[in-house]
Amino acid sequence: MLELFVQGVSQMADLLSIGMTAFGVFLGVMFGCVPGLNGNTALVLVLPLTYKLPRMAAFALIMGIYIGSCSGGLISAILLNIPGAASNVATQFDGAPMARRGEAGKALGAGIFYSFIGSLIGFVILFTLSGPVANVAVNFSKADYFWMAIFALTMVVSLSSKSLWKGLAVACFGLLCSFIGASEVDGTIRMTLGIHSLDAGIDLIPALIGIYAVGELINASKAFDSKFKPVTNYKIKGFGFSLAEFKEQLGNMFRSGLVGAFIGILPGIGGMTANLVSYSVAKSTSKHPEKYGTGYIGGIVASETANNACVGGAMIPLFALGIPGDTFTAVMLGAMMIHGLQPGPLVMTKNAEFIYGVFVALLLANFFCVALQYFGIKVFVRLLAVPKHILLPIIMVLSLVGAIAINNRVFDAWVVLVFGIIGIVMTKLDFPITPIILGFILGPLAEENLRRALMLSKGAILPLVSGIPSIVLICMSVLSLMLAPKLLKREAAAKADVEQADQ
Repeated sequence: MLELFVQGVSQMADLLSIGMTAFGVFLGVMFGCVPGLNGNTALVLVLPLTYKLPRMAAFALIMGIYIGSCSGGLISAILLNIPGAASNVATQFDGAPMARRGEAGKALGAGIFYSFIGSLIGFVILFTLSGPVANVAVNFSKADYFWMAIFALTMVVSLSSKSLWKGLAVACFGLLCSFIGASEVDGTIRMTLGIHSLDAGIDLIPALIGIYAVGELINASKAFDSKFKPVTNYKIKGFGFSLAEFKEQLGNMFRSGLVGAFIGILPGIGGMTANLVSYSVAKSTSKHPEKYGTGYIGGIVASETANNACVGGAMIPLFALGIPGDTFTAVMLGAMMIHGLQPGPLVMTKNAEFIYGVFVALLLANFFCVALQYFGIKVFVRLLAVPKHILLPIIMVLSLVGAIAINNRVFDAWVVLVFGIIGIVMTKLDFPITPIILGFILGPLAEENLRRALMLSKGAILPLVSGIPSIVLICMSVLSLMLAPKLLKREAAAKADVEQADQ
């Protein structure tokens, strides 16, 4: 494994990849710190640019955005009392009170440092577990891969919405969209309604840009009013906290990192759940639970360590199984396919040097992120004051231009607008966004493996449900749907708990 890490370092040992990592971190922090924008928006905007980049440089850029966006949201959560991303919700509960009483620098310093620590914990778990998990999954049959895709969808459906039926409806819509155009198995054209531009199917990138750029930007315009002004006294002294406070929070730090990484491994859950659950656990196990929500450093430690450890955890199912762990890694899955990588455990064996190069990019991005935030905090605070009527139209135009540039056809601009409208309507009706993306991406994987498994079994159903991995995955799929209501109630209780503490 150490040898593979050294090979990964050699993959990243060029100025372009290192430069793309730093640029990605800057973009990620920039989009993460502005309320309403997020790393998903940043990623779908740069995906068209990655077509012209070498594969390693492209994924170095993506890793930079991932790390930067997860950490960047703490800036507005502390200075504006508005989380820059959903994964920073719990950070505001103690960060904002600290800022209001003149300790913004301490809150920012702690948030930046423990984001760094959380990412390191996630990286260690990713580096340790991804290989062994892939070695087990590499022996899966076609039927096993089909049920693995179904399990991922059930996890996303059951945990991404308060209503199981809404989640199922959205996932089915995503699956239907993925079936439009020529079949990957026999080339049959289906569901095009006579529109020849759809013969090749709906391109993934314009669809992602529509949902995450158009839809999210429209919602971002309402995220916060321009009258909000950030706290101006935010100078960070040293790391922002004392050595005694660091020693006091050691247990909280490791526990939150493990909680975040474990939640990240579960498909489709993401950083918001990680930081809320971690905050709740930290408070319930603390000797001073009454301090949480009043401006206590322990709340920031729990939140930021967990949501950044979630990054490494979410990438384990992505690289080891071909199943995205959260929404960002779902978009990453699309990027893998764009660059000719077939998602699944075989990618860890056929492209091991490259995958470990991505791990090295993740580690390098973490160091870039902590340095950029400590020394460039003034730049990102100024971004909070940029009028939205200037910022958002620029991003919207870039979205449309990027979508058209992919295939050099105007039809993709219409795809962007249609999916943008779909995203807006879904948000208005309180439908989750994640299942449609996962359905869109996992649909071809499920269909191809199901049809090939049926070909191998000559149409017999029993071989599809008789293998041990298939039986385990079927049982896990059923359990995820049965246990989802209880898990959602716990998450809601944790959220209510921390919100009550904030008040």
